[in-house]
Amino acid sequence: MNANKTTGTTVDLIRRQVSDLHQELVRYGLVVWTAGNVSARVPGEDLLVIKPSGVSYDELSPENMIVCDLDGKVVEGEHAPSSDTAAHAYVYRTMPEVGGVVHTHSTYACAWAARGEAVPCVLTAMADEFGAEIPVGPFALIGDDSIGRGIVDTLRGHRSPAVLMQNHGVFTIGKDARAAVKAAVMCEDVARTVHLSRQLGEPLPIAQADIDSLNHRYQNVYGQPQAR
Repeated sequence: MNANKTTGTTVDLIRRQVSDLHQELVRYGLVVWTAGNVSARVPGEDLLVIKPSGVSYDELSPENMIVCDLDGKVVEGEHAPSSDTAAHAYVYRTMPEVGGVVHTHSTYACAWAARGEAVPCVLTAMADEFGAEIPVGPFALIGDDSIGRGIVDTLRGHRSPAVLMQNHGVFTIGKDARAAVKAAVMCEDVARTVHLSRQLGEPLPIAQADIDSLNHRYQNVYGQPQAR
């Protein structure tokens, strides 16, 4: 597949960022073989960048990232794009605030998805990052925008940047691709911890007011002040 060459430093930068962020999925053990993907919206353009389908993580590079329009049509690339491109594209079309989307089949989160069960918000780290339970989205087949519709319908108006698509896996969103990758890493971490907790007994709930307070602090106060 050989589409016209896009130009501009912004697209080149996003291609490199998306390529590099795929290695974070490997680093944190969120993917196996060629499964999973990261995409990013190209700022100021109706374009997204996503990995090619079925290509080994060791072989990913900025040059073989695929540039698509927001209907999922390839604009630039020698390979077919990820099989999840339609889902990513639907999210970008309908949620303009989203700058990055990630999909993984991470083990513990997928175990919850296989049961169609939300991960309850019983850890302060969950309150910080997700501000709520990690919800379950509907079962949907790959190939069109059905998964994307399920993602949007579940996450629109929800604090969580992560959704467990039933019988499938994790999708996360963020203001950019790095934020979406962080959400995927944190999703697996808390899914594992809450699973282990339930082997010992029923996890203790956190009061909603405390969840609200923790989330507000983390989202608005935590970390270094932004440069002005």
